[in-house]
Order: sequence, then C-alpha cells, then structure tokens
Amino acid sequence: MMKHNFSAGPCILPKEVLAKAAEAVVDLNGTGLSLVEISHRSKDFVSIMEQARSLALELLGLEGQGYQALFLQGGASLEFLMVAYNLLDKKAGYLNTGTWSDKAIKEAKMFGEIVEVGSSKDENFNYIPKGYAVPDGLDYLHLTSNNTIFGTQIKKIPKTDAPLVCDMSSDIFSRQLDFSQFDLLYAGAQKNMGPAGTTLVVIKESILGKVSRQIPSMLDYKVHLGKDSMFNTPSVFAVYTSMLTMQWLKDMGGIAAVEEVNERKSQLLYSEIDLNPVFEGYAKKEDRSHMNATFNLTEAGLKETFDNLLQEAGINGLNGHRSVGGYRASMYNALSLESVGVLVDVMSEMERKG
Repeated sequence: MMKHNFSAGPCILPKEVLAKAAEAVVDLNGTGLSLVEISHRSKDFVSIMEQARSLALELLGLEGQGYQALFLQGGASLEFLMVAYNLLDKKAGYLNTGTWSDKAIKEAKMFGEIVEVGSSKDENFNYIPKGYAVPDGLDYLHLTSNNTIFGTQIKKIPKTDAPLVCDMSSDIFSRQLDFSQFDLLYAGAQKNMGPAGTTLVVIKESILGKVSRQIPSMLDYKVHLGKDSMFNTPSVFAVYTSMLTMQWLKDMGGIAAVEEVNERKSQLLYSEIDLNPVFEGYAKKEDRSHMNATFNLTEAGLKETFDNLLQEAGINGLNGHRSVGGYRASMYNALSLESVGVLVDVMSEMERKG
C-alpha cells in the first residue's frame, strides 16, 4: 500500500533524494567508500558542503549580497541561544506566535532585555498578531515565519529599521519572499529540507562583531564562517541529503514552482475543512499556514471511525500536537498533491458516514 506521509518532522523527502542518499551511504560517487565513512576534509565532502552552501544562497536569491550560508548542528533550539549570544547587546524584540518563539524568548532573556512586540498566547496561538509597534533601538527583531504546532504563518513581514532575524524551520524554500529583508535566517533541516542533524543558517556578515561579550568558539558565527562551516565535524549525511533536496528543488523550477504546488495543496485541503461539517479549522483563516493545516472533528465520538479510515488509506503522521489536539496535516514541499487528494477523499467519506 502506498503511504501518504503528513508527518510534521522529520519531514517527507522526495523519493529520488532518498534513493540517491541511500546509494551514497553504500558508495559515494563511485569512490567505493560510504558517505558516512569518508573524511569530512576530503575533496568529495568539501565539494558537497560548498555546493550545499551555494545552493542555499542561490535558491534564496542572496548570491553576491554579503550573505553566507552555514550548516550547523543543534537544531533551531541551539539557534535560539546563538542568535542572542551573537547579536543581543542590550535589547531585542520578539514576536511571540507559538511554542518555538516562546522558547527563543526564554533563551534570549539570559543575554539582555527582551520586548515582546506582540503575542497570540491569549488564544493559544491560533492567530498572528497585527498592528503591533516595533520600538526603536532594538539590536534585532525576531520572527517565527511558520508555526508548525498551531498551523499559522506570517503573511506580511513587518517593516523595521532593526536587523531582522527569522526562524524559518518549517517553511524554508516553500514560498517566494524578498529574503534580502532578513539579516539572519535559520531553519532546522528536518521540517522541510532534509533529515534531522543539521541546521541551515544564512547570515549577512555585516551584522556580526557588534556585541561586547566574548563568545565561545562553538557558538560564534564568525568562527564557523571563518572555517567554511566546518569548524567541527559536520553532520555529513544530513548536509548531503539537504544538498540533494535543494538540487531537486532547483531542478523543478525553484521556489516559485514549488510555491504554486503548495498553494494548490493547501487550497484543496482548507476547502474541504471549511465545507465539511464534520471538521473545523483551528487557526484563524487569514493566518493559516500553507505548510501545516490544523483541524479538529466537530464531534469527538467520530475519532475512532476517522482514525480507522486514515489507516486504511495509508495516511501517516496526521495526529495533532498535544497542545492543540485534533489533527495536523503537514504539506511540505515533497508531499504530492495526490496525497492531499487521498486525505480529502477520506474526509469526504467521513461526511457521508456521518
């Protein structure tokens, strides 16, 4: 039976990427050696790292604009700390739109004053705050572009004179934006780019070196840049597979092409949620994520029937996060329109049974 993987992360990957990655684990480029047993200083892996870093900037349209890409470890959770360590001297602003921005705020408070410029905690993060004011004098403003748990997404990036930092872990490479408006963006690979184990960090070099504190080497972006993202042994498999995924995206036409498909997938699913009386959406309509659709049954007693239908259809990873409940369909770049159609058919069948 074909499986339809809606898991929120680790994410679904293109089948051709998985095939190439699996082949490289046995034999990398005909060398007779496995990807995971060669030196990370070898020409073969140095080339992989260089290509991965270059592809990231190319896809984001940031080549030749003073940006560098890094592939680090520790996930977005470590970036919560590293961003503040490297950029927060006195005061920073954070837009609080969910669990992960909440965690980022917690880490940043160890390094300076934090201003919550807006928050949607009052309604369990089911909307994106609007009409908030960004104060002057911030070292940076931090956003979370897409909220995996609650199914919300920032549609309009706020204007600010402060350096703009963004956690894009769950919607990186999924939609067109002017990425040059961000001074630093980061994304754990396992949400929409690759396997767990590496984190993409894209930095405008001019924003570094302005804090007064001494930064430990492993947490210093300048150190990692100076060593071409290989200050320590990188997560070779995660970097390689992320590189393959970015090449797959480039070959299909880049972000513009995949955005068109992502919009069709989300429109198909949200239309069913809104028209089917058995279901109701969680996030406010104007703030709904194209990556993570959160919804609930209108009658709790239908859960067993729906879960059985999902299993029979080969649908995986649809359970919602415990802080929201219900269901969550993660429609990352590699998920096909066909898989979303299968889910919609199951939901339609629920209406008929109801």
